[in-house]
Amino acid sequence: MKKNKSIKDLLIAYFKEHPKKDMPHGPVVDWVEEKYKRLYNKKPRDTWRSIRNLHETGFLIKVKKGIYRYDPDAVKQRVLENFTLEQKEEILKRDDYKCVVCGRGKKDGIDLQVDHIKPKYLGGKATIENGQTLCAQHNFIKKSLKQTETGKKMFIRLYELAKNEGNQELLKFCTDVLETYEKHNINDHIVWEK
Repeated sequence: MKKNKSIKDLLIAYFKEHPKKDMPHGPVVDWVEEKYKRLYNKKPRDTWRSIRNLHETGFLIKVKKGIYRYDPDAVKQRVLENFTLEQKEEILKRDDYKCVVCGRGKKDGIDLQVDHIKPKYLGGKATIENGQTLCAQHNFIKKSLKQTETGKKMFIRLYELAKNEGNQELLKFCTDVLETYEKHNINDHIVWEK
């Protein structure tokens, strides 16, 4: 194998050698890291992020968390739109330089990020309307859990708090929201214990 192979190049080679197979994240990362170390005598950085990027750009299918598949018949190259520096500044200013989830911001010494509300890999455009300010923590949570999962977990925590405090109005509100999740079978893997 020639030098000048990027992590992405190695991943593409691996998945092309295993077409139409559900590949767990772990063995793929191990293989790439071994090849990369042999080529460059150092461990690669963020191999998992490169796998996620291949999914986001349409090269891989995400079967479920940690499992990806390369199907040559289904490859759809997507162009992912990034915000310009001017757009980022306009979004930060609009959101008063605060995370739209927790309200913490620059004044609190918090690292802020501009996030696509509808993710880029799902066709989210780089527009002011599709941008929001998030702290690093909430941006990571959103990327890891998706917004509906994050929302359901938040409402379950809020439901438990309202139940413990005997706040009937908040309890009713949370119940209505969580029943809507159930009605539409959204995030059924997150269990709400009534």
